[in-house]
Amino acid sequence: MLKPTYPYYLANEPRQPNTELEVTDKYTGKVATRVALADAKAIDAAIGAAVAAEAPLRRMAPYQRQAVLEHCVRRFRERFDELAMALCIEAGKPIKDARGEVTRLIDTFKVAAEEALRIDGEVINLEISQRARGYRGFWKRVPIGPCSFISPFNFPLNLAAHKVAPALAVGCPFVLKPASRTPIGALIIGEVLAETDLPKGAFSILPAHRDGADLFTTDERFKLLSFTGSPAVGWDLKARAGKKKVVLELGGNAACVIDADQADRLDFVIERVIFGAFYQSGQSCISVQRILVQETLYERFRDAFVAAVRKLVAGDPKDENTFIGPMIDEKEAARLHGWIEEAVRAGAKLLCGGKRNGTMLEATVLEDVDPRQKVSCMEAFGPVALLQKYRDFDDAIRIVNASDFGLQAGVFTHDLRNALRAWDELEVGGVVIGDVPSFRVDNMPYGGVKDSGLGREGIRYAIEDMTEIRLLIVRDA
Repeated sequence: MLKPTYPYYLANEPRQPNTELEVTDKYTGKVATRVALADAKAIDAAIGAAVAAEAPLRRMAPYQRQAVLEHCVRRFRERFDELAMALCIEAGKPIKDARGEVTRLIDTFKVAAEEALRIDGEVINLEISQRARGYRGFWKRVPIGPCSFISPFNFPLNLAAHKVAPALAVGCPFVLKPASRTPIGALIIGEVLAETDLPKGAFSILPAHRDGADLFTTDERFKLLSFTGSPAVGWDLKARAGKKKVVLELGGNAACVIDADQADRLDFVIERVIFGAFYQSGQSCISVQRILVQETLYERFRDAFVAAVRKLVAGDPKDENTFIGPMIDEKEAARLHGWIEEAVRAGAKLLCGGKRNGTMLEATVLEDVDPRQKVSCMEAFGPVALLQKYRDFDDAIRIVNASDFGLQAGVFTHDLRNALRAWDELEVGGVVIGDVPSFRVDNMPYGGVKDSGLGREGIRYAIEDMTEIRLLIVRDA
């Protein structure tokens, strides 16, 4: 169970000035714990501390930064069950999904510990003409400086880790604002970091309401803003961020293409698509939202898929058998329920689900949805999937690309030519062949194009964003 109260972390130290932020059990709706809420004064102090920590953190040797990350890996393993239950309570994440996220948290810090020793540079041959004779060039990566991190509610541990771990690997002090609905995971990360010998001010973790956290975006002492969340908020933050570098990992309405040649393994495909569409109640930016099935396979796939969806167990996320848990709050459940009803009124066919009870929304499958409907053209971020036929692979590519988003896409095909065409022509940040777009491993370059964001997560690629290239030229002749 959760502690009665949690402090925030200001300049590496726990502080409990209040218990103003109530964190609810997302299934019962009851207050599960209370957390210290940061005000503008605390955020300003954290930024000042991060600036003061910049030089001492930069001087830490790579093996010292690696030791901090390895300590985190050990402690996360020791606190595995506690972290999983915290996720289950504060995010409403089914316990099996919660354990999976803790595993990914550990993976992310493990990769960061390895990459801490690989932040290298190059020797450049500058003698490209007579005028450069005798000149030698060298470059290295140096930390960009204090970083502002804003993480979302749906992966409270691992999406915070994708900001925190590379910052520690490279030596950037940071101030993290976790989602106010799910701050506990990030605060436990803070507890573990407070056990290390990081320089004072190297990290602050400050839950804050969005309307009181402007400094995370506008303060010029930050050299980088990394935000994960909704497109509307993300692009607004970028517009107000000033001169700092901005990395955005935003939303999507991911498509999954199923070729006619998948008839020989339809059970496997359905199993994976169900996982991609409905794990943690569809609250993932790479959740399968649009399912495109080649027309000769469509009816067979539809009937088997809907029958399998009807069998999904919904209920208390603490129950080992639960697959569909609550959405993050009733407002979000009501929003998506309204989108489903709008689509049905506009002519869509409801194949299963569609009912709501508070935060619990049934796993829902629709077909014949007008692509202009919100549930199709916007990010659903909940347990709903749309079925659609396509004629040939050109048609499938056109349908996938007819979206304002471009995060990841999945393609089930045995045809190597179609697989390579998908990689060449789909307007997305990543193409997954033989699986759903919901697949992610924490060392890969992950991010999107169009309204889905800019920049890439994945430790090595985040390190590139958190560093600048510094050139040295030596004239020796």
